[in-house]
Parts: sequence; structure tokens; C-alpha cells
Amino acid sequence: MENDQVCYTFDAALEMAITMEEEGFRNYLYAIRQLTNKGAKDLLRGNALDELNHKHQLEKALLEGRMDGGEDLDKPIPTMHLDYLFKKQELGPHSGVREALIYAIHLEKGAVDFYGKVSSGCTGAPMGKLFAQLHQEESRHLQALEDLYEQHFMTEN
Repeated sequence: MENDQVCYTFDAALEMAITMEEEGFRNYLYAIRQLTNKGAKDLLRGNALDELNHKHQLEKALLEGRMDGGEDLDKPIPTMHLDYLFKKQELGPHSGVREALIYAIHLEKGAVDFYGKVSSGCTGAPMGKLFAQLHQEESRHLQALEDLYEQHFMTEN
């Protein structure tokens, strides 16, 4: 019987996470280059910078051989699961802030799922805390994007 839950060494886990953050950054960069709407570009630029910051933190942890942080890991971050409501679509020159938000929600949901799966595979192992922390951070980003979407596009006004 094959088990999907796999745990990695500290270095391998960090390398995997660094690759994940790099891909996220590249996806945002690609999307930004497709857009002409300044608001949409600004929104995705902020998310791209978050990915760079995560990558930098991970590279620093790789260099130092440890990862700091991990507060509030037992508190789940509630999200609205807006990724299920909206189909993921590629962005084009005429995409606006709404489309950029949906695109970003899907990218962050992918990261949340990835880190959630790996962190559950590493429960009890030293790597569990690292991946749980990354899962929390990505969940917070997803929650912030969904809150922004709700604020601007789901208001009853």
C-alpha cells in the first residue's frame, strides 16, 4: 500500500520549499507582465514580493541549519474557499483587479495545499514545525486575498 505522506530531511524540505516559492514568484511575474491595469499589477506585485521574502527566509534557514518562528501553529486560519467558486483563468492585458485577485487566490491555495500535505506527512518529525509554519503563512496570505475580494467585490452596497 502506497502512502502519500512523506517527510524529508531538513535540507531537502527547505530546497523543496524554496523551489515552491520561486515558482510562485515566477507565476506572479508572468501574470504582472500580462496586465495593463495598474491596480491589478500592484496587487500581484505585493504578492510576488511576499514570495521573495519567503524564499529569502528559507534560504537563510538553509544557510543557518535552522528555522525560527512557528508561533500560533495550532490556530487554524479560516478561509472562505473562494477558489472553489471561481475558475482559474490565465490573465491577459485587459484583466482587471478582480481577475488578478482570483488568479492570486488560486496560486496561494496551491501553496496552502502543498504545505498542508507535506506538514501532515511530517507530523511529529522535526520538519513538521517548519512546514506547519509555512502552511500558516500561506493560509494568512490566502485569507487576506479573500478578505480583499470580499471587501471589493462581494459587498451588498
